[in-house]
Amino acid sequence: MTNDRLIIAGREFKSRLWVGTGKYKDFLETQKAIEVSGADVVTVAVRRVNITDRSKENLLDYIDPKKYTILPNTAGCYTVEDAVRYSRLARAAGVSDLVKLEVLGDERTLFPDTAGLIEAAKILIKEGFIVLPYTNDDPIVAKKLVDIGCPAVMPLAAPIGSGLGIRNPYNLKIIMETVKVPIIVDAGVGTASDAALAMEYGADAVLMNTAIAGAKDPIAMAEAMKYAVHAGRLAYKAGRIPRKLYATASSPIEGML
Repeated sequence: MTNDRLIIAGREFKSRLWVGTGKYKDFLETQKAIEVSGADVVTVAVRRVNITDRSKENLLDYIDPKKYTILPNTAGCYTVEDAVRYSRLARAAGVSDLVKLEVLGDERTLFPDTAGLIEAAKILIKEGFIVLPYTNDDPIVAKKLVDIGCPAVMPLAAPIGSGLGIRNPYNLKIIMETVKVPIIVDAGVGTASDAALAMEYGADAVLMNTAIAGAKDPIAMAEAMKYAVHAGRLAYKAGRIPRKLYATASSPIEGML
């Protein structure tokens, strides 16, 4: 497993757990949780967390961009124009040309506006961005995003921050069979077993924020998620046994008296 690296658009990542930076009590707690998680990709909401104004307290004072890949995201954007604008702002500030693209459909569910997502992705890809789209668990939309040049797709497991776990594992499996790019399950993870399941189903990585930041002990949960993602990946690579309706004896029966 030492060479089991995640590669997206020619970039190599050691950890298959990606983490967000919202909802922590302060930047110090954010820093500690990220360290304990073992993640090397850290996503930041450009319009909510300061990473562009160096004259004010800045998250990048606590997260070394030389150690972590900073992945700007467009959380909170409900229009194509806003999502494109905040992506350009992050790149202009020297953060990254890699962007987690979100175009949300409504405030209650925070489900993606997939038509707007595809439109924004086309614009940003044309401008040279590497677009990682947060989308729903629709295999057709996932294929369209890959067809226009997205090097990975990030389908939700459940609504953002819901903690409901994977609501539709069958759609995720179909997406994994439909597109030949890395699948990063994003949103809806509630606890470590959800992350392990996502990896056992065959996801290439899991991105989460609230499941860690919202836990009673975020640092302990960050560590739990690290082990869960690793265990899930190991189990996927090892291959689970087939499910059977009836029992099969664990011990050989040949030669029994």
